[in-house]
Amino acid sequence: MKMEKDSMLDESSLEILLSQPDDSTVEMFKQLEGDIIFLGIGGKIGPSLAHMAKRACELAGVTKRIIGVSRFSDPNEQTYIESLGIETIKGDLLDEDFLNSLPDVKNVFFLAGMKFGSETNLSLTWAMNALLPGMVAKRYQNSKIVAYSTGCVYPMVPIASGGSKETDRPIAVGEYAQSCLGRERMFEYGSSKNNTPTALIRLNYAVEPRYGVLVDIATKVKNNEPVDLEMGYFNAIWQGDANTMVLRSLEQTSVPANIINVTGEETLSVRAVAEEFGKHFGIRPQFTGVESDTALLNNATKSFELFGEPKIAIKKVIEWTANWMKMEKKTLDKPTHFEVRDGKY
Repeated sequence: MKMEKDSMLDESSLEILLSQPDDSTVEMFKQLEGDIIFLGIGGKIGPSLAHMAKRACELAGVTKRIIGVSRFSDPNEQTYIESLGIETIKGDLLDEDFLNSLPDVKNVFFLAGMKFGSETNLSLTWAMNALLPGMVAKRYQNSKIVAYSTGCVYPMVPIASGGSKETDRPIAVGEYAQSCLGRERMFEYGSSKNNTPTALIRLNYAVEPRYGVLVDIATKVKNNEPVDLEMGYFNAIWQGDANTMVLRSLEQTSVPANIINVTGEETLSVRAVAEEFGKHFGIRPQFTGVESDTALLNNATKSFELFGEPKIAIKKVIEWTANWMKMEKKTLDKPTHFEVRDGKY
C-alpha cells in the first residue's frame, strides 16, 4: 500500500500500512511450521507486528493460531487486537502458573519489558527485563524464540563511527540498560542450555506518526519548546520495516542466540530533523545545549544483508508525522527519552 501525505486520514489506514507484509515475509510463512504467540503484545509495537503475521498467513494461504498475551490493563486494547483477528489471553506473565498454562507454540515473540519509569521501580524493571526472560526461556525451551532487546546495551560511540556492531562488547549504562543486557543473557543461557534456536533484536529506534523519536522532536517544535541537542544524533527505522525484519528473524534463530541490530541506514541529526519539522509547521525551532561528540548509535549492516534495506525513507516518515500532527491526530504520549545520556529512564 502506498500512503501519500494527504491520504493517511485515520488510524485504520496507518495500521494497514504498518502491518503490510512484503513478498519475502509471505514466502516465509508458507514454509513456517507451527503456531505463533506474542508475549507482551500490548503497547506500541505488538499489535501491528502480530497483525502483519496474520495478514502474511492469509496471503500465504495457511492457517495458524496467532495468539497475543498481555495484562490488557486497558480492555479497549484487547478488543482492538481481537478485531484484527488475533486470539488473546489475558494474564500476568510474571505469574509462573499463568505462564505455564499458556499453549505450547513453536514460534515465540517476546515483547514484554519495562522502560518508562524504570528508575522509580527498579525491582520491577529487573523482574520484567531479566527474571521474566529466564522464565520464558525455560517455558518455551522447545520453541523458536525471537526476543526484543535494545541498542541501549551498547555504549556511546563517536558520531562518525557508523554505530555499534553486533560483535562489539556491550557496556550497559544505567540499570535499565543493565536489566536489558540481563534479558539477553537469560535468553542466551536458555538457548545454549536447552538447544533453543533464538534471535535477539537490538532495536534502535522504531518510529511512526503516533510515537517515537520523531514525534518527540516534532512535539517540541510544534509547542515552541526547546529541543535538547546534547544527544545530537540518533538512528531510526519505520515501524513497518522493523516489523518485517523482526518477523523474518524467525528464519535467523540459532544456537547460540543470534544478535541482530535493527535500525535505519542514516545517522540522523536532531538539529536537522527539528529544522525539517519547523519547515512543515512554519515554526523556527528553539534549541538548548550543544551536540556531544558521541551518541547511542547502531550499525544495521547485518540486518540489511539478511532482510534487505528499509523500504520507507525517514524523510517520508517525517512528512507523514508532520501532517499527522498538523491534523491534530492522536499520539500515544509516550516519550522515548532518547535525549537521556546517563541511562536513567
